[in-house]
Amino acid sequence: MNQALIDLAVERGRLLERISNQRQLLGRELQPVGNALHGADRAVATVRKGSRYIKDHPEMVGVGVAVLIVVQPRRVWRWTKRGYFAWRTWRTLRKQMAEFGLLASRRP
Repeated sequence: MNQALIDLAVERGRLLERISNQRQLLGRELQPVGNALHGADRAVATVRKGSRYIKDHPEMVGVGVAVLIVVQPRRVWRWTKRGYFAWRTWRTLRKQMAEFGLLASRRP
């Protein structure tokens, strides 16, 4: 075999070993990030599950709102105003983030 080909094969082997070591190091270094992202994924899944439940059972939301209105109408009104303000702020913020290209595309 040609010496140049042998040298290339040896160099390739060294590079593959180096790549393998770097992957292992990266895996160890990013473990805390992976754990944090796993927690965030669980939180997002819980919120989506709750949202799906509310969409599937709107009568439960209606009953809850009716009970709150009967028990504490003043407090309900105050929290309704706060919620509306938060919702409007969120929509405005999302709109501006989309204009600046900071908002990731939504998946269906």
